[in-house]
Amino acid sequence: MIPELTRTLVVMPALNEEGSVAAVVREVRSKLPGVSCLVVNDGSTDRTSEEARGAGALVAELPFNLGVGGAMRVGFSYALANGFDNVVQVDSDGQHDPAGVGQLVVALREADLVLGARFAGEGDYSVRGPRRWAMVVLSTILSRVSHTKLSDTTSGFRASGPRAVRLFAEHYPSEYLGDTIESLVIAARAGCTIRQVPVAMRPRAAGTPSHHPFKAAAYLGRVAMALVFALMRPPIALKDVSVTTR
Repeated sequence: MIPELTRTLVVMPALNEEGSVAAVVREVRSKLPGVSCLVVNDGSTDRTSEEARGAGALVAELPFNLGVGGAMRVGFSYALANGFDNVVQVDSDGQHDPAGVGQLVVALREADLVLGARFAGEGDYSVRGPRRWAMVVLSTILSRVSHTKLSDTTSGFRASGPRAVRLFAEHYPSEYLGDTIESLVIAARAGCTIRQVPVAMRPRAAGTPSHHPFKAAAYLGRVAMALVFALMRPPIALKDVSVTTR
């Protein structure tokens, strides 16, 4: 048992994931005994909340869809207010294997933010075309910003330690791609140490992918805009982040 897991909150943003969320919650509880799991229902119109509660998760309800960034800020705020040291984001569609949470949390012993990298030698996950090009460019630029080698900067499988939790509870971006690209820029400029560990990805258990292949070109343009806006924003110093939980 990894001691830090008892002080870790698994946060699962969920939008209309009634077909998979219960199975993912049960898998988290089975593979990570003692870990608390918070499902943030991001304005779903199906039975996502009922399925999550039935599987044993805590559930936070958002009245309308805020996107992954807005849902994760709720998770960070909940963690800060309830004494959790670490937050691990796990997708509610089954793509992230909860067995990998432990290695992310262990890596937090020497970092503030740890990414689960899909292209670092584990598994056979691959992306082609404009999305792959965008990921390569992002990785190159954000590796320089964060002063470390990053190969998968758009990964949503990530762990935040105490310093990053405090920072993100107040400043986690909710804009499109802000939860991945801009959050890395914010963390790096605040002086957080960022690392990555290799993870394997799985196919979605249910639901619809958020990026349709025919929208790849639009994705490339949005990535460029998100990066430009992220780099234009002024840095946030950790000393300026409130430690108050109420």
